[in-house]
Amino acid sequence: MFRRIKNRFLRYFVIFIYFIIIFFCAIEINFLWLFGYSPSIQDIKNPEMSVSSEVYYSDGKLIGRYSKENRTPVEFKSISPNLVNALVATEDVRFYQHNGVDFYSFFSSMLSTAKGDKRGGSTITQQLAKNLFETRKRKSQGYIKHVPIIRTVVSKVKEWFTAFQIERVYSKNDILTLYFNTVPFGNNTFGIKAASLKYFDKTPDKISQSQAAMLIGMLKATSTYNPIKNPDKSTVRRNTVLGQMEKYNYITKAEFAADTAQALDLDLSYVEDESQGDSYIRRAVEKWLDKWCKKNHYDLYSDGLKIYTTIDSRLQQYAEEAVAEKMKMLQKRFYNLWGNKVPWRDLDGNIITDFVLKNEQRLPIYKLLDRKYHGDSTLIKPYFEKKKQMKVFSWNGERDTTFSTIDSIKYYAKLLNTGMMTLEPSTGKIKVWVGGIDHRYFNYDHVNQSKRQAGSTFKPFAYVTALDNGFTPCDKFTDKPVSINFVDNGKPDVWAPQNADFHFTYQEMSLRWAMGKSVNSITAQVTEKVGWDKVVDYAHKCGIESHLKSVPSVSLGTNDVSVYEMVRAYSTFLNKGNRVDPILVTKITDQDNDVIAEFTSKSEKVLSEETAWLMLYMFRGGMEEPGGTSQALWEYPGLWKKESNQIGGKTGTSSKYVDGWYMGITKDLVTGVWVGDDDRSVHFTNSETGEGSHTALPIFARFMEKVYADPKSGYTYGPFPKPWVKITKEYDCPSPRLADTTAVDSLDDFIDTAKAVKPATEEVNPENKPPGQNK
Repeated sequence: MFRRIKNRFLRYFVIFIYFIIIFFCAIEINFLWLFGYSPSIQDIKNPEMSVSSEVYYSDGKLIGRYSKENRTPVEFKSISPNLVNALVATEDVRFYQHNGVDFYSFFSSMLSTAKGDKRGGSTITQQLAKNLFETRKRKSQGYIKHVPIIRTVVSKVKEWFTAFQIERVYSKNDILTLYFNTVPFGNNTFGIKAASLKYFDKTPDKISQSQAAMLIGMLKATSTYNPIKNPDKSTVRRNTVLGQMEKYNYITKAEFAADTAQALDLDLSYVEDESQGDSYIRRAVEKWLDKWCKKNHYDLYSDGLKIYTTIDSRLQQYAEEAVAEKMKMLQKRFYNLWGNKVPWRDLDGNIITDFVLKNEQRLPIYKLLDRKYHGDSTLIKPYFEKKKQMKVFSWNGERDTTFSTIDSIKYYAKLLNTGMMTLEPSTGKIKVWVGGIDHRYFNYDHVNQSKRQAGSTFKPFAYVTALDNGFTPCDKFTDKPVSINFVDNGKPDVWAPQNADFHFTYQEMSLRWAMGKSVNSITAQVTEKVGWDKVVDYAHKCGIESHLKSVPSVSLGTNDVSVYEMVRAYSTFLNKGNRVDPILVTKITDQDNDVIAEFTSKSEKVLSEETAWLMLYMFRGGMEEPGGTSQALWEYPGLWKKESNQIGGKTGTSSKYVDGWYMGITKDLVTGVWVGDDDRSVHFTNSETGEGSHTALPIFARFMEKVYADPKSGYTYGPFPKPWVKITKEYDCPSPRLADTTAVDSLDDFIDTAKAVKPATEEVNPENKPPGQNK
């Protein structure tokens, strides 16, 4: 056919054009599924912004959605001409002359790139095609996506086709309106209205030239030119956009000079309601799936996934109710303790005079004001002193008030917070996740983001190290002063811990008794015997991932760890010595309920079954041993409606009562609770108000009362599992009962009533059932 063309060059040119046409047609019809989806004319006439993903409890109840549709579309008449001019001058100066694709700009950009000056050649219409129809995303790619250069060419051709069709369907003003309503500004901010309100607290029709230039400048790289994180780069980019506007006569030279001299002048006072069913769980799931989404090219905010979590809706409700009930009481206790006194104090009890200033300096706006006023605090201060209407959290419901930023800092600094997680070790499923007291006001997740000193809840890692290295629960140590010499960063040091009550009884105690009563002096001796390096190794082996400084005090919980880590590590004991990798999601389906992915927990054997069971026996000591720190649980009758029920656990309190912990274990579940203030300088002042047994333990107790009271919860009263293997170490060594467990100063206070507290004989579980099968 082509041989009829005598001119060789013309023939080659016609052949080239012929194959280009075939190539374009193949892309358009997605020949052999090589090229992927291309939007049809019907798609272009009725575009879908995105399809939100939904996240569910394990029983199918909806938790919330991941959606970009918190944007509010605006009409063209509501968009300032300054925004339109800035966009056209910067992104597509020939916008009103081309029909979707500007080949002049395309080839000139290729030439510039070849010379080393890389710049884009996409028109506004092409960018709209990419934003609106995601022409470079997973669903738009066929098998050709595995061929790098061809993949890029195909994506570009699709953008051309789509841009031409968009121009056929919509007017130029309609295209600009669609563009402004769909363009992303980073940090889940979509559309010009959301961006205008976020950065300037203005609607798009009131945006000035300088403000328009900053917003349009962000589009090149929303993270790099984010005015909050990178104000210097944002200013430079804004001035570049203003230069383009001046170059193409949208502004005068005088206006250019005046606008470039201005500071960014952000107004971050606008607070958007972004809840969409938002919660700590929803955010935790998003973080948990982050790697999976990137690896498999899914977008939670637009791909319409259905995500089924491990969270039990009943247990989650009971946990949130227990938190609300007990935290409200704790907050009242905290207010009564401090009254009108300032609670932010240093270690010596002195008021921290620059507390409020340091909190101001942590706010994003401070850096901008500091730059604007060249560090002049007299000019910065009025911004933080200005009163304005706002809504604040309170335990009596959301409160409307008039606060300055300083008032707000002081108010929120006095509010206690919490983190709580429950895990079913036999399956690795997370059943409860309470990241704080209210996600609307406290986004920081206290389950896995926050890390705090664990206090005495860390002691079990010293005792498991001992039990796994030759010691038994019946081995005895004396409660007496102890000094341990060690080297810290190359310098010799001495550690001499006190007991919590600053008294030593000089009484011999079994390891079980010492752990149950949380005796610091004996924990220190055990740590010295086994070695603090080994305690660190066992903590990591059980599931602690945070860095642990290897010093003698490690066993008293001087390192920062998360609730998530502690629950995971304690679960190793109830799971026969198998460390579990907790899961938060069981499966993901598409809109048609076809399963895309399923998740199961992985586990690794890290302790022998004998050691794991002995640790469960040790944890029961908190309830059964004289002076056991878990005995406040007896005050909750709903836990003991069946005499056979057993609960183990460990309280924890960090220095100065900054952090209160409780780790609770039942036959099926492990729960961790932390209570404290987000600022460590704000805390209770005495053991009666601030110990973990008075702050975190009541939340666990009330939660389990609610769980046990509900026959449909699936979790019932019952004893701990019987030994999974034959126990070769001595463990049945009842302790003497104290005549008065509140203060022990001499041996005269002891009465030998061993027979009265002798535990029931433990037998090997003949069926060797894991905990969790007999709920």
